[in-house]
Amino acid sequence: MAITTSMIKELRDATSLGIADCKKALEQTGGDFEAAIKILREKGAAVAAKRASKEANEGMVVANVAADGKSAAMIEVNCETDFVTRNEDFQAFVEELRLEALDYETGAMAEGVKEKVEAKMASTGEKILFRRNVKLAVEGNGAITSYIHMGGKVGVLLELGCEKAESAASPLFQELAKDLTLHVAAAAPQYLGREEVPASVVESEKEIYRNQMKAEDEEKGKTRPAEMIEKILIGKVNKFFSQICFVEQGFVKDDKVPVRDLVAAKGKEMGDTLMIRRYVRFQLGGL
Repeated sequence: MAITTSMIKELRDATSLGIADCKKALEQTGGDFEAAIKILREKGAAVAAKRASKEANEGMVVANVAADGKSAAMIEVNCETDFVTRNEDFQAFVEELRLEALDYETGAMAEGVKEKVEAKMASTGEKILFRRNVKLAVEGNGAITSYIHMGGKVGVLLELGCEKAESAASPLFQELAKDLTLHVAAAAPQYLGREEVPASVVESEKEIYRNQMKAEDEEKGKTRPAEMIEKILIGKVNKFFSQICFVEQGFVKDDKVPVRDLVAAKGKEMGDTLMIRRYVRFQLGGL
């Protein structure tokens, strides 16, 4: 069977692979379109295996929020070089995946798009990794807001809740939600509140402070009373919480105002009670 230019173009459009690869696959299969796609997918898988040892720390974090704000998804797609990140073809591929992200539950998307990733890897000749995905759905009244920072280097999803259903449509609510996502992007809190911090982490910090005070006392030739040490520990642990816990951090636009106080004040202004239910922060190539 003669392999025509239109056949090659159709296969190329379907796989994003080169003309030579598409022509060869069609020749191998006698013009069988589906069989040719299978060969090219196998080629993509081979490229994936070949480049598995390469680092893929560049790429993009992107998010997709449903029109009603009741659900949202965020994904991270990695590649080896910033050159590929800036490539329009790679960006279009990430956008295609972004639009599909709401169809997958947290952690389930990598397997679902595996063949697409392998095909794209074959066409670029560079390792591409679908690293992770998360999907959130509003629990009760409220909305989910997203923020992508530095062209995809950092991404944030945040669920802001309220008691009155109509509050979520308020400009004040939406402005606060956006400000809170900016805060998460900039301040990178490790926990929402102190109740989420493991006891082992708190105890480890206390041990550090105890050792610091012991060293200071030995240097000065004195011994602080146990009750004084405990009072100092309380202050130091509270400061520790204010550094790592979202609601206790100073708001990024006014660090003298803790985030929890900002949320309470905005809720009062709206005549409602607002609460940060959860947040997710992706850092490209990191946590």
